[in-house]
Amino acid sequence: MQQKLTLRTRGRGFVEITQDVQKLVARSGVKSGLSHVFIHHTSASLIITENADADVLDDLERFMSRLAPDGDSIYVHTAEGPDDMPSHVRSVLTQTHLTIPVVEGRCDLGTWQGLFVWEHRNRPHDRRVTVSVAG
Repeated sequence: MQQKLTLRTRGRGFVEITQDVQKLVARSGVKSGLSHVFIHHTSASLIITENADADVLDDLERFMSRLAPDGDSIYVHTAEGPDDMPSHVRSVLTQTHLTIPVVEGRCDLGTWQGLFVWEHRNRPHDRRVTVSVAG
């Protein structure tokens, strides 16, 4: 089974997609197997992190801002503004795909784990995610 999710981000930050992916996995009918989640972009990424305390997401953003600051003079690729190249760096440092085990018809995530699209651009974007389930 393979389905696409399309979502609109609000600009730099996180969009939780855990429930959307869980619904697609349940709809697939697969009871035991793997789910694969892939984002079709180079300036956004996927992460699994804690979904119980929003401070975690804020801290991740602050940390990443130190690693890949907007407007750094080392960047040559600035065609779409000062957040262009840092967005690509952030995407490379994180992940564009995740594989999660499916157990009893659900993604087998830990108690506090959630799936997120991490938008690295400052302005809102439409993002496309493909979810494949096999088992």
